[in-house]
Amino acid sequence: MIRRPVMGRPHRLGGEHLLVSLLVLYVSFTTLWPLARLFSAAFQPGEDGTPLGLMLTTLASRSALRALSGTLQTALLSVAVSTVIGVALAFAVSLLKLRTRAALTFLILIPLIVPSQTMALAWIELFGAQSPILKPLGLAPPPGSTNPLYSTGGIALVMGIEHMPLVFIAVRAALRALPADLVEAARILGISPGRIGLGIVLPIVMPSVLAGSLIAFTAAIGNFGVPALLGIPGRISVLTTLIYQRLNGFGPAAAGQVATLALVLAAMAALAIVLRNIATTRIAVPLPAGTPFVPTRRAPVFEFLLWIVVLILSLVPLAALTMTALLPAIGVAFGPDTISLDQFRAVLDNPTVRRAFANSLLLAVITAAISMLVAVPLAFLSQRRTNPVLRLLDFVIEGPWVVPGTVVALGMILAFLKPLPLIGLSLYGTMAILVIAYLSRFLPLVLRPVAAAAQSADPALDEAARITGAGLNRRILSIFLPGVLPAAAAGAILVVMTALNELTLSTLLWSSGKETIGVMIFALQYEGNSTGAAAVAVLSTLLVLSLAGGATLIGSSMPKGTLPWLE
Repeated sequence: MIRRPVMGRPHRLGGEHLLVSLLVLYVSFTTLWPLARLFSAAFQPGEDGTPLGLMLTTLASRSALRALSGTLQTALLSVAVSTVIGVALAFAVSLLKLRTRAALTFLILIPLIVPSQTMALAWIELFGAQSPILKPLGLAPPPGSTNPLYSTGGIALVMGIEHMPLVFIAVRAALRALPADLVEAARILGISPGRIGLGIVLPIVMPSVLAGSLIAFTAAIGNFGVPALLGIPGRISVLTTLIYQRLNGFGPAAAGQVATLALVLAAMAALAIVLRNIATTRIAVPLPAGTPFVPTRRAPVFEFLLWIVVLILSLVPLAALTMTALLPAIGVAFGPDTISLDQFRAVLDNPTVRRAFANSLLLAVITAAISMLVAVPLAFLSQRRTNPVLRLLDFVIEGPWVVPGTVVALGMILAFLKPLPLIGLSLYGTMAILVIAYLSRFLPLVLRPVAAAAQSADPALDEAARITGAGLNRRILSIFLPGVLPAAAAGAILVVMTALNELTLSTLLWSSGKETIGVMIFALQYEGNSTGAAAVAVLSTLLVLSLAGGATLIGSSMPKGTLPWLE
């Protein structure tokens, strides 16, 4: 018995070293190599051999400067919208006793759950001249006029509402940790609820407000769906749409130029992430230990008004989208006599649309399954955090998720455009490049909940199994996996929800026969088939919300925070 741990140690280390090596190869192939190709393309010399000439020429161009200005304007304005609304809703939901708190929280998160292009399309239908909701009320723009959302302010408004849940989640987490003694002491001193909120609570949670705002900024600069559907018709250029237009117009010949633009996006995102980390670590206000604050004050009238605001932000645009999809043609007034399922029949009879749904489902399921297979052993090995390689892997894996999707897509094009060494095959234009891009971008969605579950696991069980001679595979499958399986399943559902309607990667990487749902919505809208685009968007939204409902059913067995709409 004394020698068994010694005998088992080489086997353990050998198995773990092999597993770490395989994980390094996986991350290198899906993430490091594409990003390295992106950097190398951007840092090419100019036509005259000047070092960094290509980068300097690209950044000095009028189109790039205009797109950079547009990106900063729309992003900063949208962050202002996200922050104001997100903080207000977080305070209302967290500091008031509400009977419908869970339902309100879920509805507040809908703009984040529903795909970007779908939300953009929903707001277009709501504010259009033929709006099925505003037109009967006499509030729609005059016929023939330009949709008011085709503007910088319109882009900022829609992106601000879409990214508002990011601020809401950050601030709500801070408010839930608020000590009850602090609030109670202020009440005893006779301080009014308004002064308590603005003068005491808000300064305490301000680092979380800043962190949430910076996350919203990162999401805004990388957003493609909203600027594409609102900005291109309004001739408002941002970096993501400029990259799309350059690649669409010039193809791989513009790789160096668009790589430079992508690096600008990556640099802006990296700066925002650094500032967010500073906000959450260095300037955060330490709170005294104590019982978390539990709201006791009821405000029925305020709760009613809160419901109206949340419904306007989350469901009214989707209602307009659904009503548009139920019309036989554009311009037909919505009413009991005009409701039709013709658009749904038409899109479902369209073989290209059916293929897009099949492709998206296939991509989402493959991505979720492989991500689970990678996340579980990685979380197992990372429990002890003793291997610097594993810490580096965690950092690299987060990269494709935090940087704009455009950056990831360009890296994939540059890495897999030419035939792969040894096998001589090119993955560009195949389903494989989409799978690799999805795997690179969405792995954190599975890894985070699995890693959280792993932290709560008892390491003594694994150590006991190791001492008794259990191999690495058996310890992972029989001991570690059962404890983290609900979290892995939740992460897989989040991957499927996100990947089903992904647009940014697919728009740059799809090819004929490889269409996705996001690409189809985008294409139908630009063909002028608004009702068809609305029908596809409604069907995809119902699919995503169904998955959200499925995840909710197993929410009780997931790590806290895996699903942000659960208490």
